[in-house]
Amino acid sequence: AHIVAHCIRKEEGYSYAELVDRLSLMPEICDRLGLHPDALPDPTAFYHSLDRYAMYVWRALLRISAQQHPQSGHAALDSTFFERKQASQYYLQRCGRSVKTIKATTLTDTESLAGLDVHCCIEREHDTKAGPRVVRRNADDLRSVAADNGFQDWHTEYEIAALDVEYLVQHQGSKPMATANNALIRAKGYTQRWMSETSYSTVKRTEIVLLFALNNIKKLAKTL
Repeated sequence: AHIVAHCIRKEEGYSYAELVDRLSLMPEICDRLGLHPDALPDPTAFYHSLDRYAMYVWRALLRISAQQHPQSGHAALDSTFFERKQASQYYLQRCGRSVKTIKATTLTDTESLAGLDVHCCIEREHDTKAGPRVVRRNADDLRSVAADNGFQDWHTEYEIAALDVEYLVQHQGSKPMATANNALIRAKGYTQRWMSETSYSTVKRTEIVLLFALNNIKKLAKTL
């Protein structure tokens, strides 16, 4: 029930207090969620439930939402930073640092635009470390992965090739080998990589995964 409530909150842009108010006016939805409109959890309960569920629960939601879309087997890697405006001050004091941004590495199907996976990190993990991690988790369903030169090094290329996934990664420079590689990957679909470059709101990692799942669901709803 709380997971669905969080989906409603993010989709409509409600605060936690507004979520409770809105749910009280939705008796049919409350009935389906096993909640009573006159005895809803308070906003604090919804707030804490976001962190109470393990990350694998949110990943399962993302995976199931992605599976509702046609899977081409061709995906694109991208990474971006999200501002974390509401980081817990208690957490910041405990860890002795200021968490202002979260780095998210995403894997997106280049045909359906479904978000397949998201890897979040508060450290400045290099793309060549995060990229293979995301590809490894999804290797069984992938035929090729496109990525920009930030994800390129020889170790990464060998690791992804060992997973039997074609790695369409751009090489820097104008040497003959780099020029030939870049021409070859463009012919194989590298130009579809831009599909993964999507901006999302300022949230922490569970909400980033939730946003990707919601994006998948909204795309599916348009086809129904």
